[in-house]
Amino acid sequence: MKKIIALIAVVCLFNCKNETETNGKLKVVTTTTMITDLVKNIGGDFIEVEGLMGSGVDPHLYKASEGDVTKLVNANIIFYNGLHLEGKLVEVFEKMGNTNKIQVALGEGLDKSQLIGSDYFASNYDPHVWFNIEFFKQFTKQVTKVLSEKDPKNTVNFIENEKAYLAKLTQLESEVSNTINALPKEKRILVTAHDAFNYFGKNYEFNVVGLQGLSTATEAGVKDVQRISSFIIDNKIKAIFVESSVPRRTVEALVAAVKAKDHDVEIGGTLYSDALGNAGTIEGTYIGMFKYNVNTIVNALK
Repeated sequence: MKKIIALIAVVCLFNCKNETETNGKLKVVTTTTMITDLVKNIGGDFIEVEGLMGSGVDPHLYKASEGDVTKLVNANIIFYNGLHLEGKLVEVFEKMGNTNKIQVALGEGLDKSQLIGSDYFASNYDPHVWFNIEFFKQFTKQVTKVLSEKDPKNTVNFIENEKAYLAKLTQLESEVSNTINALPKEKRILVTAHDAFNYFGKNYEFNVVGLQGLSTATEAGVKDVQRISSFIIDNKIKAIFVESSVPRRTVEALVAAVKAKDHDVEIGGTLYSDALGNAGTIEGTYIGMFKYNVNTIVNALK
């Protein structure tokens, strides 16, 4: 990390500027794939977007590379989740704060009274806020506002894109609710690799249980496996889920522990939690990811 911080100072000395490039487009850097997808939807062809994290990348554990530092330093605007989701990038963002770079931690703009508290996470809040679609709508409005302030000549375009995207998010809310309503409430128990789905559970009345805690930096132990295996058996749960950005081994160990006690449980599929799917796929967009997750959960549990 010291090497990265020193690199920020050197690159800034020669390269730090807050002007658009010669093509007239804002250079925007994003962290998670969800935020990258959102910013591309609002900015369209009027901005240049570079996302630091790709499909399957765990933001809890992500460390900045030297190439990332160059991207961050050359950006006009940096959008990230905040709430300590990108925990290992915090020091980098703090050092970038000494420049005139526009940094926007989207999660920090949410009403804290509506967030799920956590004494076990550095921000004291669950940072997986994108699983509340209404929060993602607020992200959308915030991105539009920041882009419009920095590039007023394209404000009309940003607002038009915002309107179209908000309409899609409203349609997503309707589709998701209809799909979930087909699943009886007594079957809405979601066991996953780590505790990323609490906002989803709160909105759609799921009892959510994560094998690991809110951050994947915390390893699941033998006691965790035994505790949750007993929970699965007691509640007659038929399917649990792995996550694309978390190693499968802990969930596979959980399945083995349950079956060793003569209860049949299967892996119901892979959910996208902290990262979207591959670019160019349905799961590679926020809206597609949300639909895919819901369909996977409902089909496995009903």
